[in-house]
Amino acid sequence: MLKQRVITALIITAIFLSALFVLPSGYFAFFMAAVVLIGAWEWAALSSVRQIWLRLLYALVMGGYLLGVSWWIGFSGEASPHLDLEAVQQLLIIGCSFWAVALLLVQGYPSSAILWGNKFLRLLMGLFVLIPTWVALVYVRQQAEGHWLIILLSLVVAVADTGGYFAGRRFGKRKLAIHVSPGKTWEGFAGGLISNLLLALVLVFSFNLSPALVLAVVIPTSLISVLGDLLESMVKRHAGVKDSGTILPGHGGILDRVDGVTAGAPVFALALMTSGLFGAAGVPG
Repeated sequence: MLKQRVITALIITAIFLSALFVLPSGYFAFFMAAVVLIGAWEWAALSSVRQIWLRLLYALVMGGYLLGVSWWIGFSGEASPHLDLEAVQQLLIIGCSFWAVALLLVQGYPSSAILWGNKFLRLLMGLFVLIPTWVALVYVRQQAEGHWLIILLSLVVAVADTGGYFAGRRFGKRKLAIHVSPGKTWEGFAGGLISNLLLALVLVFSFNLSPALVLAVVIPTSLISVLGDLLESMVKRHAGVKDSGTILPGHGGILDRVDGVTAGAPVFALALMTSGLFGAAGVPG
């Protein structure tokens, strides 16, 4: 199993890095759209949709929303898009607002399931999980050195997860969300946050950046990425499944690998936009 996980992880990493560094920013948007559509297929299953044709229909609906959002933000398929930053900001705010609501749903589980446990409402929830993620990644990749910024986003999410795992194993006692993910603890949560504080210090001294701006981007992303993991765990628990899919041998589904990114990406992109860190483009005004 470990060998299978390692091989799969290496293949995933190679494909992702190739798309990130080889494709122009606009074409990278198509790559991420494909990932979102696979995620939609899996989310339909998490919403207790068993019929293949209905899962395909949901993926098609998600594709339709992606087309609509593309038009809204001014992306028409060109290699180097010039995005409507005001529209991007609006969608990122919608995405971040959803995760604020998601925090309440996770805290209230299992009682909160009365608000979202319906199959249709879970399908609707998937739109708010996946669409803002795509917008965020398209915006970040479009920045100068955008490929490295996406690496930074991935690193923040990975550090929060890895730091949380080891701190939780060593010090974990108090459960973070026992009804959602019994293995997660407040000590692990703190360990992930401290690990990203160290990452922020490395960025500050390596690139001579403002500590306040770096913290304003890294820390909220680190905090919210944990919520992405918890939300998917909650939906999986409600659906009675262990993994979101089987497309990645040894790892489960696409959503199992990117759950932290779905929450972290909109926050990271919005923080990047409003802070101007690394010269990110803000909303004109």
